[in-house]
Amino acid sequence: MKDAYPILKRELRSYFTSPLAYVILVVFQVLSAMFFFLNLKGFLQLQFDPNFQLLREQLNLNNAIVVPYFHTLSIVLLFIIPLITMRLITDERKSHTAELLFTSPINLSSIILGKYLAALILLIIMLLLSSLNILVLTVHGNPDLGYVISSYLGLFFLGASFLSIGLFASSLSNSQLVAAVIAFGILLFLWLAGASSDSETSIFGYLSLINHFNNFGKGIIDLKDITYYLSVMFIGLFLAHAALYSERWR
Repeated sequence: MKDAYPILKRELRSYFTSPLAYVILVVFQVLSAMFFFLNLKGFLQLQFDPNFQLLREQLNLNNAIVVPYFHTLSIVLLFIIPLITMRLITDERKSHTAELLFTSPINLSSIILGKYLAALILLIIMLLLSSLNILVLTVHGNPDLGYVISSYLGLFFLGASFLSIGLFASSLSNSQLVAAVIAFGILLFLWLAGASSDSETSIFGYLSLINHFNNFGKGIIDLKDITYYLSVMFIGLFLAHAALYSERWR
């Protein structure tokens, strides 16, 4: 971790001395606020519509606003994470610092970890900003905080898994655009893997990133879901290490 710290600082400085981090944060917050208030507007309309008396009795803040809101945020992350990770390795090649960095005294694992942690910090900032919308709901309503906490935990694990795969995709290409497309393609496949089966007992259902997130959205924190996301993170970082290690010896 000590060796990874200089890389972490360097990457964070790179993020926040360029427009990229600010654009990503603004876009994510605008989208999250927009979808939040659309859900809120729909909920309020149902409360005052006499044609939806039966549905109105079944709805509450949790299943009408909180659950759809976090599901929407997971979709937004699917599109934004590749934009965060596409530059992690490709920028080193573009600026011709890759050879210098990968032959430095800092070992390859620390380099990968430092870059990953920098992207993870940016993800945490994004999630913290999105909590402002939930704060508005908490001030004016009474959502179940258990749903909120478990959903944010699920978003964190989901986003962290996305980042590890994005880092691997960035290690495969010299082009940011190609790296982003590869990352999005892999993530989309893992997202839709369970589309043909909602059951996690099937192999495709178990591989689906969103199937494991759904439990968090229901307020359920299950060890098997946490284990799945930790496994995806490890595999993504391992593959990135393997790709860069093989490149070092070419």
